Amino acid sequence: MVDRQKIVLVACGTGIATSTVVGQKVETLLAANHVNAKVIQCKITEVGSYEDQADLLVTTTILSRAYKIPVVKAVNYLTNINPGKIDQEILAALK
Repeated sequence: MVDRQKIVLVACGTGIATSTVVGQKVETLLAANHVNAKVIQCKITEVGSYEDQADLLVTTTILSRAYKIPVVKAVNYLTNINPGKIDQEILAALK
């Protein structure tokens, strides 16, 4: 039996710069840990349209509302301060 592919949203304010950097880190993390997941890069304002199908939101921006899915704040990926903590949060949320 094949595990269902997880959907991971990676969102920042504009969906361009920081979400690209974080998205690449998330894709590398998931591949290295053999997690069957698709990463979707988007603006934080677009998260609502993906929320019902997504399993996790990874973001670098301040959230204006609560979401139905787990949220990992990934600013540590940009500052490079304890990025391993973010790795573990992402992997735990997708188990």
